[in-house]
Amino acid sequence: MNSLIKKEVTSAETSLLNFLKWILIAVVVGCTVGVAGGLFHHAIDWCTQLREAHGWILFFMPLAGLVIVGCYHLIGMANDQGTEFVILAAREGRLLRVRTAPLIVISTILTHLTGGSAGREGAALQLGGCLANAFTKPFRLNEQGKQMLTMCGMSAGFSALFGTPLASAVFAMEMESIGLMYYSALLPCVLSALVAEMVASALGVHPTAFALAKVPALSPVTLVQTMVLGVLFALLSMLFCTVMQQGSKLCKRIENPYLRIFLGGIAVVALTLLVGSGDYNGAGMNVIASAIACKAVPLAFLLKMVFTSITLGSGFKGGEIVPSFFVGATFGCVAAPLVGMDAGFGAALGLIALFCGVTNAPVTSTLLGLELFGGQGLPLMALCLAVSYLLSGYSGLYHAQKIILSKTEPVLTETDSSEDEMCTSK
Repeated sequence: MNSLIKKEVTSAETSLLNFLKWILIAVVVGCTVGVAGGLFHHAIDWCTQLREAHGWILFFMPLAGLVIVGCYHLIGMANDQGTEFVILAAREGRLLRVRTAPLIVISTILTHLTGGSAGREGAALQLGGCLANAFTKPFRLNEQGKQMLTMCGMSAGFSALFGTPLASAVFAMEMESIGLMYYSALLPCVLSALVAEMVASALGVHPTAFALAKVPALSPVTLVQTMVLGVLFALLSMLFCTVMQQGSKLCKRIENPYLRIFLGGIAVVALTLLVGSGDYNGAGMNVIASAIACKAVPLAFLLKMVFTSITLGSGFKGGEIVPSFFVGATFGCVAAPLVGMDAGFGAALGLIALFCGVTNAPVTSTLLGLELFGGQGLPLMALCLAVSYLLSGYSGLYHAQKIILSKTEPVLTETDSSEDEMCTSK
């Protein structure tokens, strides 16, 4: 009896120490990544404003590409897998090199400064994962601990840039293995995301949020309208992935990375001049805001896909998530009135539903709808997400994602999406 009591006491002490250890880790990671993410956010904003004020900077994009490739070769990362490697690190406990963090930041800044069509979340996930790994030795973490630490850093990085801590925390746990989440990482991921958001906010980073002018009431008609749009967004997500994949394959036919990125830069410059608008350069957050305000160019979603595919496929750095926001929002703004729904609300549905379709992360997408739009219309958003998730198949942005549970039946599948179904993340 005494031995049983001692065993329970020992177990309770171990659990308490583990609890306190991860609280400390989450706070340290949240503060560190929050500062880095906040500064990175301001740097990207500064680059965007500078490029918009001085259009001639666009013509330096091919040269910026050469600098990016040269830097990656210099530190021996010519075959960098970007976000893919961060996902593998979170799932398998691989060690990320901290010294790559500055390179990620510099290359993404150069891409945005010169007009590359890319997001910033890819850099945020990598930056958070790399910086978090600096604490592996000080806290003497085993392989499982390294996995949780990487997820902790990813949550903090995403949260620092977007100010969406709940979605950021769940995204890090949900994105790596579809149908399975590591709830053991819930505390460190949530806490690090909240701390990072607070730190970034103290540095002047405002959370990303949009106001919806009109939210449809729940009714049989709006249910049907929402499901129809969900089907369209699912198809669009597959198109988005196909364009990204084929663009990458086409670019890689040019084996020399210096020539590939140089020509890619020239192509983006030429397309910008041809279109006559800088809306498709950079992340395009202003266009997303306009779409939610019921203003969008009908073919903007197609142009953004082409610009992003060339930018990332040729070797420039950034991410595909914000471009997916752009594509979903502009398409939703145009498609919603066709089924009798408000254009602004359709843009909101498109933003989160396309994100869901290309990342296979429905829980994250639901929380994103809550944090970006204040919970307005969340029931209809959840329905749209469910349709988009189910019908988008097993395609996705990240080849490293593993499908653990079938989307259509409650059975284990252990399926890796084939190369033909996946996009290449940069």
